[in-house]
Amino acid sequence: MSENEKCNSLELFSITQKEKLTPTTTKLVIYAPDVADKVKAGQFLIIKTSETSERFPLTFSNWNKKDGTITIFFRETGFSTIELGQLNVGDKIQNLAGPLGNPSEIHKYGTAVMACGGLGAAAAYPIARALKEAGNRVISLLGARDKSFFILEKEITAVSDEVKYSTNDGSKGKKGYVSDVLKELIDKKEQIDVVFIVGPPGMMMVTSEVTRPFGIKTIASLNPIMVDGMGMCGACRVTVDGQIKFACVDGPEFDAHKADFKELIQRLKCYEHEEKQAAMIGGQCQCHSH
Repeated sequence: MSENEKCNSLELFSITQKEKLTPTTTKLVIYAPDVADKVKAGQFLIIKTSETSERFPLTFSNWNKKDGTITIFFRETGFSTIELGQLNVGDKIQNLAGPLGNPSEIHKYGTAVMACGGLGAAAAYPIARALKEAGNRVISLLGARDKSFFILEKEITAVSDEVKYSTNDGSKGKKGYVSDVLKELIDKKEQIDVVFIVGPPGMMMVTSEVTRPFGIKTIASLNPIMVDGMGMCGACRVTVDGQIKFACVDGPEFDAHKADFKELIQRLKCYEHEEKQAAMIGGQCQCHSH
């Protein structure tokens, strides 16, 4: 069977590859040719795993126009991501909408730093690749809790001129955080023309404060609570430069020096109790399914 025949035999939104990177981190490759044909770095999709599932956003990590596939990474921390993680090769996702959001602001800046924490590397990879393709010198800063949490190292290295690591426990690279590595670069008078940040809100907030005194253009990919992903529900509102913005249609990338990260972090905690309860139910469902 030819590659074209294989693609034609696939059902839309079916899973073609699955890889468990850690007990809770999963990589899925999904057949979605129309989406793969249009997606650009920095955009995201909304997934609904089954008929009764909630909708939730995930950022594209890769795509292949020829194969008609898209690649996503996610951590199984809540009911919805645990449910998605239960699917296997050949299973079909109920619904998938994308690409959504505005693409990353890719130009030939000069030297571009791609700073990412943990699973943020999945979203950072296509941005770093696009920056490199635009003719930039790319320095990628990868941070994680410990060395076992790094993903896409080979891929990010391939599109970077330099890669630096940091871990909370010092098991790989500098003991500390991405913000510490970025500060070292600035202290060494490294020419930096733009910084892109992807990761947990707290990490993005601290990292953006490192560049603020030097007036270095800094762009953060915000990750608020999101429901419809099309600007209708208003759930993904964030405050940028004192104005209300909707991350799904105005972002997800914004000037990091103007974003209200404290408000974002506070809003993300609104449903913490409910999310923990739902995750416990999801974990029980997962155990019963084996």
